[in-house]
Amino acid sequence: MITGERMAAVDENAAALGVPRKQLMESSGHAVARAVRDVAEPGSSVTLVAGRGNNGGDAFVAVRFLEAYETTTLLLGRAETIGTEIARENWEALERADYDVREVADSRTFELPEADVIVDAILGTGISGDLREPAATAARAIDDADATVVAVDVPSGFDADDGDHADNGVEADRVVTFHDTKPGLEELDADVTVADIGIPAAAERFVGPGDVDLARPIDREGRPYVIGGGPYTGAPALAAQSALRAGAELTFVAAPETVTGEIQGYSEDLIVQPYGSEVLTPEHVDDLVDTAEQYDNVVVLGPGLGTAEETLEAVRQFLESYTGRAVVDADALVVVPDVDTDATLVCTPNRTELERMGGPEADSLPDVAAEIESLAAELDHVVLAKGADDVVTDGDRTHVSRSGTVGMKVGGTGDTLAGIVAALMEGAEPLDAAAAAAHVNGLAGERLAENGGHGYLATDLLEEIPAVLWGERDD
Repeated sequence: MITGERMAAVDENAAALGVPRKQLMESSGHAVARAVRDVAEPGSSVTLVAGRGNNGGDAFVAVRFLEAYETTTLLLGRAETIGTEIARENWEALERADYDVREVADSRTFELPEADVIVDAILGTGISGDLREPAATAARAIDDADATVVAVDVPSGFDADDGDHADNGVEADRVVTFHDTKPGLEELDADVTVADIGIPAAAERFVGPGDVDLARPIDREGRPYVIGGGPYTGAPALAAQSALRAGAELTFVAAPETVTGEIQGYSEDLIVQPYGSEVLTPEHVDDLVDTAEQYDNVVVLGPGLGTAEETLEAVRQFLESYTGRAVVDADALVVVPDVDTDATLVCTPNRTELERMGGPEADSLPDVAAEIESLAAELDHVVLAKGADDVVTDGDRTHVSRSGTVGMKVGGTGDTLAGIVAALMEGAEPLDAAAAAAHVNGLAGERLAENGGHGYLATDLLEEIPAVLWGERDD
């Protein structure tokens, strides 16, 4: 099962792998035509009601595979407003080939011809809420018609992310959905067929540009709260700065007062909050939890904390008390397997830390992805295992990020990754945020390698993160 949002990401990943959306549309349209042929004999009349997006484009393709039928295609809107190039190309192909195609510029003039089969291609996935004009008028006419209704991907008005169906949505007799079923389709009073349209499994397995689009912040939001520092100062500063570069509005660093001045010195953009000791100790936990819970921060716990016994006890107590979202990194990771917590965690171990958490020992993490998945399921947390190729899993779904270079073995790149995860978790699900962050961090390293070889530092990654996320530098 796959949501509409995730399906859009998979489509984009497939294109990045060399399987363009135009090719997938051809396969989708052919699948729709097969469904029509299953319910009607040659010579039957078929009316295709199409919107101006790719859902409509699937219907335009289907027409070319229905030569034995009397087809009429109604476009809801003007052809010049078709929203995608590939849908427009398929509409123009119908015009040039002299098929019966009609534009409906005004819902008041909408008239549905009598037909044996009606193809609902008005709206696809990514749409929620009640239908608006002209879709509402078209849906009402479709529901009132004495015809078999075949819906493309999902019935118009059906929310493919949560399974809700608009009160004025189309009631389909058959649904031809693509690649995988969508949440809630099985509850409809309709025959549902899942059509294989040629999307490679790698489009779901390997992290790609679709995953980044899925997790990319729309506006600056979120205020990650980095709890780190003590023995080390660069790690929490890197995590906080990378969160800013990945879209956070502000970042806070809670650290021992003995090192807050040094951490502040890394950047004037950081808001550093001291507490009175040389390392994190249990006496500071209650205040840190209260602050994180009060402001609903995504916490980054671990960078630069060290492994003092009292520090690890403080980490344990923090996780036992905290109920929000957190990225757990570095020295704090060893505590996670033995803690009962209500927090939502993304754990970001390197290969050594993964072993200490009870995970597998391996040079190639993808080779032991199933074992990492089992560990995530046992922990009931997302695990982002860092290596030459990263493995990201929640114990159910697993992705592999292949971005990055050998230059990313330099210290500090894991800290930048933790900050990116925290920033993206503000608006994305933990698994999606972790997968996208791994890809973004790796692509930032690739950009540096392209521009100046492998002799870069983790601080250099900071300048590339905005370019990867938004296509430009964040000056």
